[in-house]
Amino acid sequence: MLGRPPEPTFPRDVPAFTRALAQHVRDHQGEFDELIRTHASGWSLERIAPLERSILRVGLAELLYGHELPGERAIPPEGAIDEAVETAKRFCGAEAPAFVNGILGAVLRELHGSKT
Repeated sequence: MLGRPPEPTFPRDVPAFTRALAQHVRDHQGEFDELIRTHASGWSLERIAPLERSILRVGLAELLYGHELPGERAIPPEGAIDEAVETAKRFCGAEAPAFVNGILGAVLRELHGSKT
């Protein structure tokens, strides 16, 4: 989104879910980037390809704030991870899906650990 507010960037017919997801990514980018840094052992944030960073940020928004997004029910954590991995398979290099899965899976395990 190049640092611009999401509202003027999207056409009018973009669904409310997409708008809310983009806003969550923008609002929580610092938090998401810190989680990526923490779990991307040996990688600086800048070394991660921009598209992979974006996929991770969207995945984290769905994983951590899916219950706040418009829709009939919250996004299941495994569904958020699966969508991010499938997006990485489609648009990124061969190693990206495992990388995305590893980081999002580590965040999910951390969440489960804090709830017990």
